[in-house]
Amino acid sequence: MTREWFQLITEQLYDPAFGLWYHPSNLAQGTVSINPNSSVTCPEDHLVYFRVLGRILGRALLDRQLVHKGGHMARFLYKHLLGFPVTFDDLSELDYDYYQSLRKLLTMGDDLGYACLDFTVMEDHLGAKESVNLVPNGANVDVTAANLGEYLEACLRYRLMTCVQSQLTELLLGFFDVVPEPALTIFDCNELELVLCGLPTIDIADWQKYTAYEGVFRSQGPSHRIVKWFWEIVTRDFDVELQARLLQFVTGTSGVPSRGFSVLQGNDGNVRLFTLHGLDPANQKEGAHDYPRSQ
Repeated sequence: MTREWFQLITEQLYDPAFGLWYHPSNLAQGTVSINPNSSVTCPEDHLVYFRVLGRILGRALLDRQLVHKGGHMARFLYKHLLGFPVTFDDLSELDYDYYQSLRKLLTMGDDLGYACLDFTVMEDHLGAKESVNLVPNGANVDVTAANLGEYLEACLRYRLMTCVQSQLTELLLGFFDVVPEPALTIFDCNELELVLCGLPTIDIADWQKYTAYEGVFRSQGPSHRIVKWFWEIVTRDFDVELQARLLQFVTGTSGVPSRGFSVLQGNDGNVRLFTLHGLDPANQKEGAHDYPRSQ
């Protein structure tokens, strides 16, 4: 009954139809983030629900219970729970297009003035557009090459903290009502997600079936010697937790789409196959060492 209680109550609270959370298009396979408009979509005590959910997450962590599979949260929220600093790369997970547009500003140099930017952001509140100041009197502060760093930091702070500050505060207060902060020092973001949401059921055959091969692997595909080694290690040497961590490393979450790897989402939110890209050692600089990386 305890297990079922945790499953049912978190299923209801995390359901986007309830209004507290939503599925950003850029987040991988069903990952949710706090709905900035929860005061409208769930007007009846929405902050109370966030406090309650925080306590439930804390209790689930201490009691070794799992929350509903729809409770895979955006990575920056786990960072807030653990007290880790959020970074600019966390913004790419939430809104990849917005992240890329901000990065392009870094390449404009003295031409930045032609962008006609100020320290405001335009928000869509259920169809109603509203200009929000990122700093006091932001509408009268132009973005220049000299203050571009401040502008980018203000955008990061707004999107990952300020716009959901009241909801996030209640979630954290509820969580720390139950869990002492020193108890969290043993976790990183990936581990906390796995402990709360559980290990996924990963169909390795389906994973292999819907894998693409690029670079030096393109011609031989699954027949390439290194590719064979890769799948042998994943299948035989990796336990379920390591397989889930590999999936986290590539997509940002351990969640597996309900329809399988054919609809896997990348870190930009678009459906794309899991891809192994092989580098040609002959094209590498002498003394250079390339480690596996996701992109």
